[in-house]
Amino acid sequence: MPTFDISSEYNQQEVVNAVDQAHREISNRYDFRDTGTFISYSENTITLKSSTSERMAAAEQVLKEKFAKRNVSVKFLGEFKDETTPSEVKRFFNLKSGIDQNSSKKIIALIRENNKKIQCSYQNQQIRVTGKKRDDLQEVIQLVKESKIEIPLNYGNFRD
Repeated sequence: MPTFDISSEYNQQEVVNAVDQAHREISNRYDFRDTGTFISYSENTITLKSSTSERMAAAEQVLKEKFAKRNVSVKFLGEFKDETTPSEVKRFFNLKSGIDQNSSKKIIALIRENNKKIQCSYQNQQIRVTGKKRDDLQEVIQLVKESKIEIPLNYGNFRD
């Protein structure tokens, strides 16, 4: 029986490349000179640091542009945490990966509601989808892509 997996994982190397390109652009742009704006990545956390909140917003925009160029979804950035001192502003983005329990329930309910021939199971932060026909699985992929799921999804490990 054909199967495939729905997962939510980012390519770490592409994230490193996007952060590196954003850092290079920030260090070369005239409007970032003498603002102390800096960007770094370590262990699923991207740190932005700047002297003003306006430059912080501009640096965040540069980062999002580089993510888009590298085909990494901006949705992986998720929520952020700010730390503000009188001299600088820091913003920490925790990169999220994996499908949590609530999102998996929504996706599985959506699939079962629209296609009775498909079987789904949640395992190791990913969803395994099984069906009798390849066409049914392709319909499921199209259905999930068109739905308004707030997490970025990858479709892979297709087996016939």
